[in-house]
Amino acid sequence: MRDLRGKIALITGAASGIGLGIARACVDAGMRVVMTDVREPILREAASALRASGADVLATQLDVSDRKAWASAAERICAEVGEVDLLCSNAGVNFVGATHEATYEDWDFALGVNVGGAINAVRTFVPRMVARKIRGHVVITSSVSGLFTNGGAGVYVTSKFALVGLAESLRADLRRHEIGVSVVCPGPVKSQLFESTAAVRPSRLKETGSVPIVPAGTARESTPIYITAPTGEETGRRVIEGVRRNAFYIMTHPEIRPVLEARSAALLAALPDEPVERGRVDASAGLLDASLYK
Repeated sequence: MRDLRGKIALITGAASGIGLGIARACVDAGMRVVMTDVREPILREAASALRASGADVLATQLDVSDRKAWASAAERICAEVGEVDLLCSNAGVNFVGATHEATYEDWDFALGVNVGGAINAVRTFVPRMVARKIRGHVVITSSVSGLFTNGGAGVYVTSKFALVGLAESLRADLRRHEIGVSVVCPGPVKSQLFESTAAVRPSRLKETGSVPIVPAGTARESTPIYITAPTGEETGRRVIEGVRRNAFYIMTHPEIRPVLEARSAALLAALPDEPVERGRVDASAGLLDASLYK
């Protein structure tokens, strides 16, 4: 999808942060943009700001964990704007705390939004893209927490690892349809993820084992990790650049290299140091096809 002008982009979680950054980058590329978010007032404000610059934007409230809501949203989007060419599953919530202290409610909430939301996006729109025989593109927002962990956020990490697997599998399945798939794995970004997580968490799932991300009395915006983080707009531009290149992985923080190298080395070191019969290799030829990653 090198030529994006006039194409239609759908972005979930688009009211702020990375989602809004992707929306702005799509507008700059000349695309028509559909912005969705569960937070309707903030979504309306964000969409109005883009329209003020002359953008062609439709804003529609959407709880990505609600499959019936997806069906209704698809009907409205296709009727009012048209079929989607670029699908960006970006909506997500966070969790900070020990894995073993997470409640069932923590798991249901995070997996329902982060993983369930992406599954719902794919199931709702990708078959339509395939049926139209277009050269479309799918973007799934994961995280560096989908590539490695150091503890303290097991619920979030589990959901983000799942999204990397989803994106990789989808890319493999869609290659023959000439539909690209990218997985975005950003490090810390200036966003309202922690605040929005608290704002959208249903009361029926309020019991939690999470802990505050910063000490009481400390403004998160004043912490070094926030101050040095790239903005949602910067990240959004990287995403659209990646879409144009059909990039498999879209990264934002080169400083994670040593951790990726250490994890890769640990995986390789764990392989048994023993010969394998040729027959077993041949029997697993499909499983051992590495072409997706080359």
